[in-house]
Amino acid sequence: MSGEIYSVELSPPDIRRFRAGNTGIPYVTTLDSGQPGPHVMVNALTHGNELCGAIALVTLFERGIRPIRGKLTLSFANVAAFETFDPAQPSASRFVDEDFNRVWDDATLDGPRDSVELRRARELRPLVDAVDLLLDIHSMQHSTLPLMMAGMTRKATALARRVAVPEVIVRDAGHAAGRRMRDYRGFADEHSPKNALLVECGQHWEARSAEVAVETTLRFLAAVGAIDPGLAPADAVPSQRVIEVTEAVTVATERFRFLAPYRGLEVIPKAGTVIAYDGEAPVVTPYDDCVLIMPSRRLVPGQTAVRLGRLQA
Repeated sequence: MSGEIYSVELSPPDIRRFRAGNTGIPYVTTLDSGQPGPHVMVNALTHGNELCGAIALVTLFERGIRPIRGKLTLSFANVAAFETFDPAQPSASRFVDEDFNRVWDDATLDGPRDSVELRRARELRPLVDAVDLLLDIHSMQHSTLPLMMAGMTRKATALARRVAVPEVIVRDAGHAAGRRMRDYRGFADEHSPKNALLVECGQHWEARSAEVAVETTLRFLAAVGAIDPGLAPADAVPSQRVIEVTEAVTVATERFRFLAPYRGLEVIPKAGTVIAYDGEAPVVTPYDDCVLIMPSRRLVPGQTAVRLGRLQA
């Protein structure tokens, strides 16, 4: 796997002024327009080392963005991990005990297991249950094009097209290691009026990721009618591509290794091409023109190594 080292171009914003919020949940603020409309939530810091979402929320606060209908909740999620961020070891603060974005199923949330992340998820859960529309802001290990992770529902893909950024929409079912917030309950139910998107804004610490986070957030809020469209950037991408993930490759052994320094969105022309070995077992592309989605550096058993996808017509 690539040993590429990325410089830290972003500084973690000071979010301590938002600790009190107004919901009874630390670092969560709900703004109520007083008019009928959906409850929209923008969530940042699902992972403590992903700075762009926190910068986007601070930008909304500082610009005085308010909903024109319904409610708008701004949430800083895994603050405990974020507080450990060190630019000398920027990858170390992804989480404290476990991945906050792998615990969002009822069995886990209602179960006996305990962790810093589970306690925070349980604290946020009643609020998330009340939310109609969610944007969860993330960033990636490698410097590639931003991705809108739309899940597998038609409603989410349609919403991603209304947001009209970024250029690449990925339809995917998530991870074997656990459920994401964007797939929690009604968000992933095609027949529920709830809807959710997860945006990957670029490499974790590149300056551009913060710009993408702000632009996407404002366009999302405009697309769902939460803010005046004039507050959102006018320029959408000329066209969007949709990639449907057909398989998530889950690491089985401690000896998983890629055969090339893949960074993501590589198109492998021929079916049957070996792209990695998991122990002695080859990992091969299942069809021609297979697109690699977010190959990981965290090659730990049980975690996703890479997702394999097809470009949709």
